[in-house]
Amino acid sequence: MGRTTRKRRTPPAVRVVAISAALALGGGGLVWANYFASADETNAAQNRAEAAGAQVATLTCPDVGQQLTDVPSAAKPDVDTELATLDQQITDAYARLASTRQAQAGDTGFVPDAVLGPLKDQRTAAIDRIKTDLQRAGSTAPSSLDGLTTCTGTTADQAQTTAGAQNGGQAGNGPTAADFVDITRVRPNVRATPRRTGSASTGTFVTRCGVNANKNHNTDNVIVAPGVQNGAHHLHDYVGNQSNDAFANNDTFAAAQTSCQNQQDKSSYYWPVLRVQDGTQDFDQNNDGGGKEGNAGRILTAGQAQITFIGSPRSKVAAMPQFLRIITGDAKALTNGPGNANAHWSCTGFEKKVQLTAQYPICPQGSQVVRTFAFQSCWDGQNIDSANHRTHVAFAGSDGTCPNGFQAIPQLTMRLVYSVPRPAVRGGRVRNAYAVDGFPEQLHKASTDHDDFVNVMSANLMNKVAGCINTGRTCQ
Repeated sequence: MGRTTRKRRTPPAVRVVAISAALALGGGGLVWANYFASADETNAAQNRAEAAGAQVATLTCPDVGQQLTDVPSAAKPDVDTELATLDQQITDAYARLASTRQAQAGDTGFVPDAVLGPLKDQRTAAIDRIKTDLQRAGSTAPSSLDGLTTCTGTTADQAQTTAGAQNGGQAGNGPTAADFVDITRVRPNVRATPRRTGSASTGTFVTRCGVNANKNHNTDNVIVAPGVQNGAHHLHDYVGNQSNDAFANNDTFAAAQTSCQNQQDKSSYYWPVLRVQDGTQDFDQNNDGGGKEGNAGRILTAGQAQITFIGSPRSKVAAMPQFLRIITGDAKALTNGPGNANAHWSCTGFEKKVQLTAQYPICPQGSQVVRTFAFQSCWDGQNIDSANHRTHVAFAGSDGTCPNGFQAIPQLTMRLVYSVPRPAVRGGRVRNAYAVDGFPEQLHKASTDHDDFVNVMSANLMNKVAGCINTGRTCQ
C-alpha cells in the first residue's frame, strides 16, 4: 500500500514571514544584522553591538506537548499535527526575529507588535483546535492550555551571539563563547554508581549498528511528529532501522533493512547530527531543517557509536516490548528548563571524572569529544508510548530503584565519539565552534542534546538481551 502524506492544517491567522526571508550567510544559516565586519572591527562597530545587546535574541514559548499527558487514540493524529504546527509557528517567528534586527533597533515596539503578537494569535488558534480535537474524542482538555498561548522574548549578549558570523557559523542562534569550557579546568563531578544488591542484573548486551557512514539523514521525528515532514526542524543521524522517516509505522519498521550486524535488531537509534562551524557548509545549507533553520556547518560523522544495554543494580530486568519508544533528553531544554535535560558531554580520558550538561567541552590535544546517553530504565509495564512521550517510562532513583508501578528493563546506553577541531575562545569569541543540531530558538545549547529509540528487536533477540543481563554475561 502507498503511504498517505498528512498535511498540517493551515492556521487561520496569517503566518509570519517564512524562513527563506531570513538573512542568509553564504546560502545557509540564520544570521543577525552584521554588526561585526571582521575579527578586528572598529570600536564604533563594537559600540553598536553593545547597544544592540538588549535586543531580543530568541523566543521562549511554553511547551504545549508536555502538558498533554492523556490524549485519546482517536484524537492523537490531529493533536500531533497541531503540535507540529506550533513548532513551525515558533520557527517562522524566530526567522522573522532574526531577519529584522535593524527594524528592532529603531523601534522598541517592533518585536511585540510584529513578532510576539502575531505568534500569540497563531498559537491561540492552534491550541483551540487541539481543545476541539480532544472534545470530539470525548476527552477534556487540560485547563492549563489557555495559559500557554503567550511567548516572550529573551535578550542575550549580542557580541557573543554574533561571533560565529566571522567563520561561517550559525551566528545568530549560537553557540556562544560561554557555551564552551576547557575540560581540564572543570572539577570532577561524576557521582558514584549505585551499590549493587544481591538481586542486581550485571550483564551487558552490545549491538553493533555502525556510525551512519551511509549518511542516512532526515529532519523528521516519527515519535513526536508522525506524518509531518521536517517535524524535527533539525537533522538526525540514523543507525539500525533504515526506513525511519515521518511516515514509518510498526509494519514499516518490521519490514525494513537494518545496519546492525545482528539482523534481528531492526531497532531505530537516532540522534541530532553534530556540526563544526569552520566556514564550510554541507548538503543541506539551503534546506528546511538545515541552513534555512540555523543548522549550519559541516556535519561530523562519529568515529564510534557504541550501543550497549545494561542491567539494574537492584533487580532483574524484564524484556522490552516490541515497538517501545523512548526519548531521552529535551530538545527544548533552553526554554523548558533543565527538568528533562539528559545531555552528557565529555572528552576521552575524562569520562569517569567530568560529564557536562550545560556546556560543550574543549578537549586537550589528542582527546576526542564524547556524547553519552543513558536512557530511562523503568517501564510502566503497559504502554509502548505516551501522549507526551515521557510518562510511560521513568528513570530509576539514586539507589537504582524504579518508581512504584514501574519495572526495570534493559537500559540503553549510547556513546558517540567524534574527532572535532579544537574550538578557540578569545576575547569573548569562539572560533571553530561545534554544536548539536536543534530547533532554531534553542540557540544550539549543549543541554538540548537528546536521543531517540524505537525497539524493533525480534522477541527472541530481546529475550536473549534480558537473559544475558540477568545472568551476568556479556553478549552481542
